[in-house]
This record gives sequence, C-alpha cells and structure tokens, in this order.
Amino acid sequence: MIARLLHPGNLTLSATALLLALLAASPSLAQAPAPVPAPVTPGSGGVVVPSPSPARANQAGTDATPTTVTPPALPSMPTPPGAEMDRVVATVNGYLILDSDVDQERRFAALLPYGEAAGPYSREEALQRLINRELILQQARLQPQDTITTAAAEADLDALRKSIPNCKQFQCETQAGWDSFLATQGFTEASIVRLWRQRMEVLAFIELRFRMGLKVSPDEIAAYYNKTLLPQYAALHATPAPLSAVSNRIQQVLLEQKVTSLLDDWLESLRAQGSVVVLHPGEVTP
Repeated sequence: MIARLLHPGNLTLSATALLLALLAASPSLAQAPAPVPAPVTPGSGGVVVPSPSPARANQAGTDATPTTVTPPALPSMPTPPGAEMDRVVATVNGYLILDSDVDQERRFAALLPYGEAAGPYSREEALQRLINRELILQQARLQPQDTITTAAAEADLDALRKSIPNCKQFQCETQAGWDSFLATQGFTEASIVRLWRQRMEVLAFIELRFRMGLKVSPDEIAAYYNKTLLPQYAALHATPAPLSAVSNRIQQVLLEQKVTSLLDDWLESLRAQGSVVVLHPGEVTP
C-alpha cells in the first residue's frame, strides 16, 4: 500500500512505509470516535503517518519500558501491588492514545509488506505514527466517503498474506500458517481485520484528497520491483511473487511517495490548529 506510510522521523510518507504502515489500531478501534473534537475514549488504531515535529518537545518519556496492561480492578478489589495500569501517553484533540496502543503499533509493523518497515519501530516512531493516523481519521470522519467493509478488508488481507516476505516460512497461504504467523506477533485474525480496515480507510482518504492527477508509469513500477522488492525476498531466501501479482501494490507505494510533501504540510497544519499533547511518565491528562 504505502512505503513509509507516515514516517515519524520527518513528516514524510515513505513509499514502503505508507504501504506497509497504515496497519495499526487498538481495542478501541471497533468504537469509531466522533469528529473533532473527538470524545475522550481510550485507544487508537495505528496507520502509517509521517511524524511531525510540534509534539517533539513533549515526547521525552515515550521510550520508557512498556507497561503491563491489567484488567480494571473492581471497587472492592484494589490493584495488586507492583501491577501497573495502562497509561495515557498522548491525546489528539481529546482522543486518548494508550501505552498499549504504542506496543501494538510496533508489533503491527511486522505485518507490513514490501519493506515499509525496515525493522521494529522505536516507541517514539510508533507514537508519532499513531498521532498522525488519528489526525487523518478525524478529518476523514468529517467528509463523506465510501465505507470500507469488513469483507473488503478480509479480501485485501487474503491477497496480501500470500506476498509478505516474512510470511513465507509460515506458509501463510494456508489458514493454519496465517494464524501461526499472526500469533507470533500477538494478533488474531479478527484483530488484524479491524486494524487493516482502518488502514484502508486512511489510505482511501489520502487518495481522495491528494492523489488526483498523479500517475505512476509501468517503468517506475518495474524499477521498484527489481531494485527494492526482489532484494528483500533474496535476503529472506524466499521465492518472490511475480511482478504481475504485486504491481498494483507497488503502484500504491509509489503514489504515496509522490504525495509526501502535500501530506507533510497538511499534517503540520492540523497539529497547529488542533491540540496534540504527549505525556511524560507521571504526568496526567490535561
């Protein structure tokens, strides 16, 4: 889909990151938040969005050791000594992003195809992706567009799982192999479908807003396949998918590269106009 869908280091959409990045959300994904300003509800999906700079000054504590998420204690049952509750790490126009969302985003990166994620995201990178994704989703909810159905997300994942290099060793073309691969990353098929559906919503909105008139030539697709995708398969000693099978996805990656500057400027504007707060450990939600 998109190469560095929203790379945190510089508000830029890397082709491979966008393609492989928009995959992330949290348990709250099933509850679509209201338009800006969104209600204060926990969780956020993850997409792959370039990470802007306005919140940098407040991001010092985001690389802290992941906390252990425990179920809410009943009034008569105090939290066991030593146990830590899931904490809020950022707010985006009132929408909460939790520590567990950041962990999930980092794990989700392993499922992104075509080199969108060259390696595990740092907690800072994952947080910035989540913030940018939420900004995009809040805007998408304000503008009518076709709804991405669960069936459409399942169909897209079915085609994707057969071409993810890291999935080859699990034989992901089979259901058992796919389930095994997801389990190694801490996901179930149901949770991945929810996350992928959100990713598709973000990509559809970006395409509608920024891609009008942009074109990718067959030569550009072939060059990306030969110079970027094939080396990834070779490094994993995996048989590459034929160009004809992945050309549409490569086209998506290249289109994302072409809209990088447009998206960067837009996200900077959204941050300036809205309220994005990154919380340090020990700080409370304003």
